[in-house]
Amino acid sequence: MIRALFHATALPNASAPYNVLHLKIYYPAAPTNSDAERMSGVIPADKTSAPMPVVIFFNGINVGIESYHWLAVKLAEANIITVLYTHVAETLPGVIGLTPAIDLSKVKPDTYGSGATCPAIQPILDSLMHLNSDEKSPLCGAMDLNHIILGGHSAGGTVALQNAQFFAQVKAVFAYAGHTMASTMLGFEAGTVLSVGNKSVMLMRGDKDGVIAASRVRYGTSEQSQDPVEKTFDEACQPSAGEEALDVLLQGANHFAIAHPLDETSGRFFLDMEMTRPAEQVREQIAGLVLAFIKKSEIRAEQTVIRKK
Repeated sequence: MIRALFHATALPNASAPYNVLHLKIYYPAAPTNSDAERMSGVIPADKTSAPMPVVIFFNGINVGIESYHWLAVKLAEANIITVLYTHVAETLPGVIGLTPAIDLSKVKPDTYGSGATCPAIQPILDSLMHLNSDEKSPLCGAMDLNHIILGGHSAGGTVALQNAQFFAQVKAVFAYAGHTMASTMLGFEAGTVLSVGNKSVMLMRGDKDGVIAASRVRYGTSEQSQDPVEKTFDEACQPSAGEEALDVLLQGANHFAIAHPLDETSGRFFLDMEMTRPAEQVREQIAGLVLAFIKKSEIRAEQTVIRKK
């Protein structure tokens, strides 16, 4: 049985009403069939595999966490506790939407590398620590908080890639349609790629990604220039000894292949290309790749091109 619990935490230095993170934490559960469970719906974690690693997953801009529910369930079924969260704040100056939370003051030529670019990570880690130590929590003792994996989609993938290097408990990072090419609007020179540190990393991308293709003007490059995800792998991924870097190209997949169901009333789905393979097949591949990466199994999948460092 897979269950989820909700939690809320404050985002430091943010102004109300945009200073709250709403967490949804997925985990394998072990029902006891007690009256308390039947009345509350709260079921304790199955601790057979405890302590379990934890994935913190960052959503794309204006993509609700419901679109990643399927992946969170898959991970929880494999005894990987998974955190999704909702944060409403500015996505661009004067524009309010769903965002993984980005501190743009830390993403400038003279500040990048000085600290985390996502102010949500530490409050989430603090919340997990509280839930892991609280005897009344269904997750008490269930989580290995020294084995954190950051993952994300699109801008959320960028957030994951930028921040793994700043947290010692983060052991690996994966992203779908995420890269670290820097916007010229923030003062970077055209074609700049930001470092992702020296931890294990897996980049996944589709060859039908219309959103990244349409966004290259942000980085001072043209649609004919090198794919930003590929460029990130080539220039920014320098794993240390014992770690690895993977660049996985999924044939027939587009930018939103990881999002299901996709809410077409928000986000920039209208820029995307049509997929040329069944969406469910692609999602199964994505889940399989993520699980193999986290469990350090052999990475392999049909209709993909995989490069390694």
